[in-house]
Formats: sequence, structure tokens, C-alpha cells
Amino acid sequence: MTTIPPPPWAPLSDAARAIMLAVLMRGPTPRSELARRIGLSAGSLTRLTAPLLENGLLEEAGPSRGGTGRPTRPLDVAGGTHHFLGVKVTDEDAHLVVTDLRAQIVAGARAELTGHSPGDVVATVRREAAALAGRAPAPTAAGLSLGGQVTDHATVTAAPFLHWHEDVPLGALLTAALGLPTVVDNDLLALTRAEHWFGAARGHDRFAVITTGISVGYGLVVHDRIVDSPDAGLGLIAHLPLDPYGPYCPDGHRGCATAMLAAPSIVAAVSTGLRRPVPYEECLRLAEDGDPVAARVVTASAYALGRLMTIVSSLTLAGRIVLTGEGIGLAEVGRDALEDGMRADRHVAATPPSYEIQPIDFSLWARGAAATAIQRFILGPENG
Repeated sequence: MTTIPPPPWAPLSDAARAIMLAVLMRGPTPRSELARRIGLSAGSLTRLTAPLLENGLLEEAGPSRGGTGRPTRPLDVAGGTHHFLGVKVTDEDAHLVVTDLRAQIVAGARAELTGHSPGDVVATVRREAAALAGRAPAPTAAGLSLGGQVTDHATVTAAPFLHWHEDVPLGALLTAALGLPTVVDNDLLALTRAEHWFGAARGHDRFAVITTGISVGYGLVVHDRIVDSPDAGLGLIAHLPLDPYGPYCPDGHRGCATAMLAAPSIVAAVSTGLRRPVPYEECLRLAEDGDPVAARVVTASAYALGRLMTIVSSLTLAGRIVLTGEGIGLAEVGRDALEDGMRADRHVAATPPSYEIQPIDFSLWARGAAATAIQRFILGPENG
């Protein structure tokens, strides 16, 4: 297919940015409500939205009538004007997606890494992005996420799964290789950004994301802003104590989140009890079938996950929690124990947080990287 270059990446004024954010995060919005939310007069709103409509960032949605009066045409984001490349890198492969401005995936691909060096990662991304160009619109910008520490959305300071222990200017390398403005993000932060703006936590100004798998991860949004830190990629929540009688993690912590929730810990406990190697998915299946060893291990782990959810909610006042990750089948199989764990440390009069279990799909993590690029596009480099 022939791809049409998108309009230039032009910075928005503060007022135009506020309008775009309000519509992007809340969906089609009547002009009167938009003016009220932002604190603008009807005339000012008309003046500010005119160039956004002309440049294809906003569009008028279908007519709607709010009570009496003439029909109004709400403003909505023009999702198809700009597209974004998102890449999630693991220790084995790269998952790529192209999304529209609403972070809806329009095309995707997966490729094994040829190696772990920065050059290998950049070459794989460049090759697969070129292949995607034949079946997706040309992107305005790109985002890449990985497990590790990232500063200024540009430099990877550590990525243990890729064996990177020195600064890697990955943003600059990808920008040069792809010919696109490219931002880099910690994978969990990127996923949290996507859930905040476009996913299960849309409309919630305070929520948390908890992931389980090889390790345990955590993302937090408070007052509609993601909580970021140079230590975000360290998995600080992974060693929070959950069970004083639990097993030890590799760092020697007894009953911490890693010891109780990480897939390798569950595999080790079940395999030891059954005296044979047992893969993670089989551990869950055996627990469902009532195997006495697997059932006890999975129940204890799910209970600990419920305790972790309550700790997070109680300390941050988050009323919504998204559970995901390659090991999140634990929450499905052990849901009863999880909810018991949530109640165990919760004030009896407190409203329990709502939660959603989101099955793992690395294309959604790649979508998170695209969401980071979308945020930078809308908010500007100084705020994104």
C-alpha cells in the first residue's frame, strides 16, 4: 500500500493541549461541557478548536441532543490523522504495533531478537518497522518500552534482561534508524500510561497496575498523573513482605512479593512438592483440578496477591487496580483466595477497590509504548 506522510509534529499551545487532553481522555464531548471543564468562554473555545479541526486533530462526531434545545455536534479526536509505532522488547523478541491517535491497534508484528546488544535491538526494530510500513499508515512518532530503568525518555541506564548495565542512548539510536521522533520508557510505566488514557482505568484519576510473571511490578496514577521515578524500573514492590512464614526469594527475603507471587517461585514450590519439574501453566491447571500440593501453593500465592492489592490501595487510596502480566492466571485460578486476602487487612467499613484481571498480550504492552509517544505528541517534550 502507498503510505501518506502524516502532518508535521507541531507543538500545541497550552489551551489547545488542554482541549485535546479533555477530548482524548473522555471521548466525544459537547462544546458546552468542554468549555465548562477547561474554563473557557464559548467564543474562546470556538477560536481555539478551529485550527485543531483544520489540522485534523479533532473532528465533529455525530449529532446528539442533550435534553431540550437544538442538536449539538460533540468534538472527538480524529484518530486516523496521526499514527504511532509502539515496540515492546523482551529478552527474546520485539513486539511491534501501529496505532491511531486513540491507541487503537491497526497492525502488528513480532520478531525474535538476533542478539541482546543495542545494535541488535535497533536493527530488529528497524527491519520490522519497514515491513509494517507496507500494511499500515506512516507513523508520526515511535515509542519503545523494555524492562529496565530509563531517564528522560531517551537513555536506558539499566536493562538486566538484555544484559545492559551501562547507559545506552536508545532514543537517539532509534530516532536515527527510524527517521521518527522516538521515546523510550520503562515497560510497566508505558502500560500504565495506556491504561490511564485509553484502557481499563480510563476516567479514573487514581489507580494502580500490578503485574506478576517473572517478577512483580507496579504502576501508579494519582491526580491524573503517573508517578514516575528513576527507580521505577527496579521493581521496588517486588520485595514487600506479605507472608512471615512464606518461602525465601533469591535475595533472601522471606515471604516477600517475589517469593509469593513470581512465576518461578510458584514453579519451584510446586515442583519441589511433586518431586518433578512442573511448568507454570501446569501448576495452575493442577490447582484447578484439586492437586493437594499445587492447590495449597496457588491458594497461598493468590491470598498474598490480595494482601498486596489492599496494601497498595490503602497506602495510595487507589480505588481501581488493574492486574496483568504473564503470570496473572494466578488471579483467575485463585480468585476466591485473592478476595479473602483483600479483606484480611482492609478496614471493615472501607470500600474495597474494584479490580480488573487483564490477560497478558504483548501487543498491549507495545500499545503502551505507542501511548508514551502519543502523550509526548499531545503534551510536548517538557510534559510527556
